[in-house]
Amino acid sequence: MKKKFFRFLAKLNKKILPSFTKKEVDLSKASKLQMALFAYRLWVTKNALD
Repeated sequence: MKKKFFRFLAKLNKKILPSFTKKEVDLSKASKLQMALFAYRLWVTKNALD
């Protein structure tokens, strides 16, 4: 159940949230909002793969 939820969130994030790798954003120079979005996407992806 938990894994399905995170997989759904990962698919939703892929469609809605921006991709920082495609935009070639340097994470050392990213804003706090960009870092928060990156951390959120990383957390969702990690939980979807567990």
